[in-house]
Amino acid sequence: MVRAVVFDVGETLIDETRIFSRWADRLDVPRGTFLGLVGACAATDRPLADAFSLARPGLDLHAEMARWALEDPEGLRENFDADDLYADVRPALAALREAGLAVVVAGNQPPQARAALEAMDLPVDSIRTSDEWGVEKPAPEFFARVADLAGHPASQIAYVGDRLDNDVLPAADAGMRPVLIRRGPWGYWHATRPEAARVDVVDSLHELLALLTR
Repeated sequence: MVRAVVFDVGETLIDETRIFSRWADRLDVPRGTFLGLVGACAATDRPLADAFSLARPGLDLHAEMARWALEDPEGLRENFDADDLYADVRPALAALREAGLAVVVAGNQPPQARAALEAMDLPVDSIRTSDEWGVEKPAPEFFARVADLAGHPASQIAYVGDRLDNDVLPAADAGMRPVLIRRGPWGYWHATRPEAARVDVVDSLHELLALLTR
């Protein structure tokens, strides 16, 4: 029986379209081109950083982020806010909590992400990031931290994410119930792969309550 549901962040809760669009503007490439490069990385199992290096060869991403912060300290830049939440997030999370399930957010995110998520006043019990823990998915240690945070054995936890490789298959290896959401570049591609037969696949977070409590 599932007693806790843990969510990834990017393309699970947060629509990253605006983030990638701002990056396209920053790198002076058409938005469609940059979004296409992100999709190409998803389709070919290349790291997301390759989209940036393809758009601007030789780019030092961390240095560019630092310059951007100096030039536009009050802007969102590579960050997100409540306007980037997918429409199903608040009602779906609220329904899970009302059903008595613990609801947790834990993903690979930079330091500022937790504050951004907490400012949204989401119906969740806990929020943590890889930066706080000093360990990232798909490392088993990350999912051990998830279980500790959720307060339930791994066998009673569902982990919801948009990637097979980084999210749901490592969660399954940790003993959790894996749920792939088919959205975002990785979600759509990964739902077509043979490994997706090992996991539950949903098109909306609204499907979770019936899936996990039946």
